[in-house]
Amino acid sequence: MMDQKMEKCSSEDDDPEKRQDKQEDVTADPEFVGCMLQPCSADSDPNYVGIRRLLLFRKVQSGLLHRKVDWRCNGKGYVAYRNFINRRGSQMNLRVLSYTSSPGTSGQWAPSPGPASLTLEVDSWSAGRDTHESQTLSHTNSLGSNLSETDHPRRKAEPAYSFVGMHCIFDQCKAMVTVIKFGHMSSDILAYGANDGTLTVCTVSEPPSIIEQLSGHSKDVTDFDFTMNNQYIASSSLDKTVRVWDIPRGLCIRVIYGVAPQLCIRFHPVNNNFLSVGNANREISVFNFSTGRLIDKTVVDSKVTAMDYDNTGRFIFCGDAQGWIYTITVNSHQGTLSRSHRARNSSKHKSEVTTIQYRTFSLLTRGPVLLSFSRDGSLSFFSVSLELQGYLTLRCSLKLAPRLHSIRASFCPLLSLEKGEFIVAGSEDASVYFYDLTRPKHTCVNKLQGHGCPVIGVAWNHGENLLASSDYSGTVIVWKRAKTNEKSRNF
Repeated sequence: MMDQKMEKCSSEDDDPEKRQDKQEDVTADPEFVGCMLQPCSADSDPNYVGIRRLLLFRKVQSGLLHRKVDWRCNGKGYVAYRNFINRRGSQMNLRVLSYTSSPGTSGQWAPSPGPASLTLEVDSWSAGRDTHESQTLSHTNSLGSNLSETDHPRRKAEPAYSFVGMHCIFDQCKAMVTVIKFGHMSSDILAYGANDGTLTVCTVSEPPSIIEQLSGHSKDVTDFDFTMNNQYIASSSLDKTVRVWDIPRGLCIRVIYGVAPQLCIRFHPVNNNFLSVGNANREISVFNFSTGRLIDKTVVDSKVTAMDYDNTGRFIFCGDAQGWIYTITVNSHQGTLSRSHRARNSSKHKSEVTTIQYRTFSLLTRGPVLLSFSRDGSLSFFSVSLELQGYLTLRCSLKLAPRLHSIRASFCPLLSLEKGEFIVAGSEDASVYFYDLTRPKHTCVNKLQGHGCPVIGVAWNHGENLLASSDYSGTVIVWKRAKTNEKSRNF
């Protein structure tokens, strides 16, 4: 195809009337521009050259528009995008690795693309002196990884983290999507909030569609949470208010006014009449959902930026803007609060915590665990002692590249019951990364490419067959995971 275009361009050089049309056609064709800007030598690494071509292609504005047109095809969009990359590689006589378990780059192990991109996403782990000691849970695990092209094994993608492509795309939002979640115990209902104050509720079942677009906040939606029956949503915002929404009717049924920006919010997992909110005034407050009245509050050392309950509702785990993580004891009958413990994440610097997520069981600790992620790229993995009032012990940590935005991370619970301890997180380089904390080396096991700008939020549905990711431009992509063989699972 490129040879034909070269012949066409050379034949039209002598025609002054077609010269301007030719230049416009070349500029508008991202495939031709990408091939011409990035020549390939005989000794070039196919993976490194392919990724550089992809970066150059993203710089062309028409290329971004071209991908968005393909995205609207939903099921066919990812295949078209994959074929586009493979077609360019075949024209340059490149031998691009292809795996049958997952199309394109979505299901293969991700080798390091080279020194240029290592500055974007390099996992720096500090290795322990003894391999046996690094695997012992009684000590804090600190594993090491140097992502280099020479020592990174090229292995087939395992079904646990393979994806077959894009399930659907929502791109009607024109502002950054700050938070995204699936409904409680739901594989169908998806909601996301944006920094224009809107909250959108969708269904991802066939055909995917928008159920309601809830407008009322005047500033960024910082967080939201579903009730147990997914009938109501409570949202927090920088406009200093908490709003309660009736999803079926699409109405705001209650507004709770505060004196500071409201930054995170959660329903009590057992008693949904209790609504917990963290704000920029260093307060953790509990409100009565039915009346909107304040029940109790406690103060921490800095503004509360993230929180989550344990499954019993006995404890709230909160992260603040200085990197501290607090355990707050909750009376499930009265809603009263009392501080229990304070722990530090793995970061040596004071950095805002963007994610706090609790999980009831982990094979790594044989008990409940807590995930913490901060803006400086520090990902911390704690074991939780419920007998000691939610005492936290740091088990292992991972240092990623610092984030300019409040990018979030999430557990992969079902995947972790199969082969490791998987974490998924967004990144500034427009990719979704998967990490396995049980690997001493090569911690990054997969990445998904498809967004055109930084990925802010990630969320799993209840069955973990769908992963939703949102980006800075307002695009939400729902990825469909490959089916796994039930006989190969190790529970």
